[in-house]
Amino acid sequence: MKLSYKRADRLGEFIQIEVSDIILRKIKDPRISLVTITGVDVSDDLRMARIYFSVMGDEKQRRKAMDGLKSATGFIKKSLGSRLDLRNVPDIEFHYDRSFEYGERIDKLLGEIKEDHGDS
Repeated sequence: MKLSYKRADRLGEFIQIEVSDIILRKIKDPRISLVTITGVDVSDDLRMARIYFSVMGDEKQRRKAMDGLKSATGFIKKSLGSRLDLRNVPDIEFHYDRSFEYGERIDKLLGEIKEDHGDS
């Protein structure tokens, strides 16, 4: 059985790889040195790409990372333009990915439940 993927999904995967590489190799901003690109959602018309990221650290570090990414958005889009084989490069916007934070919270709660039941 052959799986078919939408063009937007394939483009999203490619953008994720390329933006990760751009951040790692081309941007020297210390605010985004600990940023990991966790996913990309591209609109079906290929005009908008929502790029999700996570970062090590607290809320202050997340805000710094978001500021760094916002200031680098133009450079990242321009760099993507030279890497993508598209007539128009999608507009990009960055969003913090809270799924890791949520997963850590669930792990912590499960650990507490396990401790509570182990003591009785």
